[in-house]
Amino acid sequence: MGKPLPIASEWILSHFPDIRERLSIEEFIEEGSRMKAKLFREVEPMRGAAALVKGLSEAGVPIALATGSSMQNFIYKTTHLPHIFSHFPPSCIITADSPGIKRGKPDPDIFLVAARSLGRDVGTSECSEIQKEERSKGLVFEDSVPGVLAGVAAGMNVVWVPHAEVKALNSEETYGAREILTHLEEWAPTKWNLPSLPGFGNVSS
Repeated sequence: MGKPLPIASEWILSHFPDIRERLSIEEFIEEGSRMKAKLFREVEPMRGAAALVKGLSEAGVPIALATGSSMQNFIYKTTHLPHIFSHFPPSCIITADSPGIKRGKPDPDIFLVAARSLGRDVGTSECSEIQKEERSKGLVFEDSVPGVLAGVAAGMNVVWVPHAEVKALNSEETYGAREILTHLEEWAPTKWNLPSLPGFGNVSS
């Protein structure tokens, strides 16, 4: 999770030598793209995601999306979910192949580009003290370990909402996340000096 597609594909194929003998990296990616185009249309959003994005957008909180997916895969994943992704201005949707992205997660590039898309002066690889302060105002929601590491490397605050299987493998690790939640509805916006949102801050499962 969170790795650039060619690197992730190489890692997967290294564990399945019989498939590696039959398919090149390019062929594996192409076949995977065909399958994903169908399967992604059946994916349900994470609990609380739709309400969170809508609530923040309507409250006037600047939001951007930073995904390790390519733009093509992002379109596959989101076309059937316009009620969520229409809240993000197109210029604030940052993908792995967006301009300015030289390295994927866990490097911080994608979150810095996302912050700049919101008009924030956060610098690039080097930053001033003022830019460092601006970075510290950023709040990142992540479900993957590489994503958490990328957000922390960007100098931002990270809320980690891992899938249960991922958390079970990393039960004692925080990876620098400021909060670890079971689901998004546990998140309390007022804790971060943001407007209260109906249905959020609920600690029950």
